[in-house]
Amino acid sequence: MKQPKLQGFIKLLRRYRRYGHALQISEWMSDEMKHDLHPGDIAVRLDLTSKVHGLEEAERYFDSIPESLKVLPVYGALLYCYAKHNCLEKAESVFEKMEELGFVKGSSCYNTMLNLYSQMGKHGKIDILVKEMAEKGIDYNVNTLNIRLYSYAATSDVDQMEKLLMKMETDPLVTLDWHGYAAAADAFLKAGQLEKTAALLRKSEQFINRETRKIGYEHLMTSYAAIGSKHEVYRIWELYKNVVGFYNNGYRCMLSSLLKMDDIYGAEKIVEEWESGNKFFNIQIPNLLINAYCRKGLLEKAKSYVKKLSEGGKECCRTWALLATTYHMNDRMEEAVETLKMAASSASRPGWKFDNSTLAACFEYLKQKGDVEKAHELLILFRERGHFTTDLCDKIRNYIGGCAPPGSGVR
Repeated sequence: MKQPKLQGFIKLLRRYRRYGHALQISEWMSDEMKHDLHPGDIAVRLDLTSKVHGLEEAERYFDSIPESLKVLPVYGALLYCYAKHNCLEKAESVFEKMEELGFVKGSSCYNTMLNLYSQMGKHGKIDILVKEMAEKGIDYNVNTLNIRLYSYAATSDVDQMEKLLMKMETDPLVTLDWHGYAAAADAFLKAGQLEKTAALLRKSEQFINRETRKIGYEHLMTSYAAIGSKHEVYRIWELYKNVVGFYNNGYRCMLSSLLKMDDIYGAEKIVEEWESGNKFFNIQIPNLLINAYCRKGLLEKAKSYVKKLSEGGKECCRTWALLATTYHMNDRMEEAVETLKMAASSASRPGWKFDNSTLAACFEYLKQKGDVEKAHELLILFRERGHFTTDLCDKIRNYIGGCAPPGSGVR
């Protein structure tokens, strides 16, 4: 098989994130077919090795490459590997080596370092590197500007961010996307400038396209909720349903948005709509509403909904446990104990992690009440379901006092 065809297969597999298969073809191309690898092939293999086998294996592969082939694409791939693994010192070392070798002539390597600094919160170093680019006459591109924009947004430097936005909007070579405006809106929101936030969200919406509308509309819903614009939340929601469709994550975003605005009634209607149309049940959605009930002290509503889910065959361990903790926090200990028993009984796997303070409070309550029998019943349940180790059972049994009742199974 000819080398260009193999290279095409590798490119296609990388696009679909089939890195292991892509690496196998790359290795087969050189080891079995004896094709000579060009620097571009080596750079791809280095990147694939890092993704499949980790950074150390990628470093070993780099060390095995002949010096004559360690040119710009290969060093660039190594720099990218270090950046993806957040290895700041190693990335800086490789970048300096590339500068010594005269490989850093365009914006690509600078953007890799700028993005790494941004990801690691080293925003001061971004300014230094951008200044260096200007001094060396290295042209920026849209990626460079986007990284700076996100950096200003992350540090809430709205003045510099606004200047950069104006520069980007007037540059014919730069095309802003929805995410850039959304990031800027988030920064103005942090600064409490709600009118500018809303204006940027409207601009962001204009740049949402067919490929980005799902994530874009989801972001807009939560952002409009953050500024308390219920009308806009519902407007985007109707757009989402009409052009994106029925997705659990969309309902989760809409539900979170309404709850952020303290709209319990609206949230209940959204959950009802989701219940009538979902094909793939996701406990996170009802849990959002139950969490809200608990925060608002609507414990009867919370209990009723959890019971409904449980009777419908849904696993509700985490939800029962949340309700037990809420009862504990409201000093309704008898209900906390009963709800904790429901949580332990409904867990689908052993070793479930429960809230330690709720557990301790329930056993303390039963001890103070003198209800040793019920305390042992609870202890046995947790032991039989595999949530407690033998050692922990012994400690709790000794604490509550008295031996386990005959035939209890706890020794």
